[in-house]
Amino acid sequence: MIRIAGLFTAFAIVAGASLSPAAAEDKTITVFAAASMKNALDEIDVAYTAKTGIKITASYAASSALAKQIEQGAPADVFVSADTDWMDYAIAKKTINEPTRVNLLGNSIVLIAPKDSKTDNVTIAQGFDLAKLAGDGKIATGDVKSVPVGKYAKAALTSLGAWQAAEPKFAMAESVRAALTLVARGEANLGIVYSTDAKVEPGVKIVGTFPADSHPAIIYPVAATTTAKPETNDYLAFLRSTAAKTILEKYGFKFLVSPAT
Repeated sequence: MIRIAGLFTAFAIVAGASLSPAAAEDKTITVFAAASMKNALDEIDVAYTAKTGIKITASYAASSALAKQIEQGAPADVFVSADTDWMDYAIAKKTINEPTRVNLLGNSIVLIAPKDSKTDNVTIAQGFDLAKLAGDGKIATGDVKSVPVGKYAKAALTSLGAWQAAEPKFAMAESVRAALTLVARGEANLGIVYSTDAKVEPGVKIVGTFPADSHPAIIYPVAATTTAKPETNDYLAFLRSTAAKTILEKYGFKFLVSPAT
């Protein structure tokens, strides 16, 4: 393998919803979010700041890296993970305010190729030969041992009988966005990323979609940390709002909760 280095069930909603911009002066909320959330969450954060005056500082990386940074004391108010495992990990480490947790979003994983690739319309089903499809090139995804997209990818390929032959051709990236970049630059012939990532990168095209039943359900839980500022609850409520739902669905995420007004 090639390793590329690089680096709520119950939900608390603050009564009265939004804070006034005057009351929010100089207030900041720090959000640690899965790399695949960047485009959508950046847009949500701009909308939230415009509404409340509260500034959002977002840090994006693999969920595994973020969970461990929070464990080591990084000053985060919100954690958005791309899988339930790393949220469970953070809860076990007692860094998450568990009653604020909610499984907010769903996603899917897809096979991508550089935009000018001759590869197209791949049927992903039992027995498909990913290794042959990659030819002499590499296949990029997140680290299959820790990065959620890589874990989903390995699970899917294993269930479809394609993992063993394809494994030597994998280039393991530090995050889904790093894997996306490798394909966009033509440094990998193929990649496995979330459909939402492929949608925002003009340098790649989707050539196949993995069956939903070939891997565990892709779920993004969100929660406040145990050290979160009081105004964090209002931000979490905004993530469940109709306004946030509209933005998230525009980027291709599936909204898993009933939106709050």
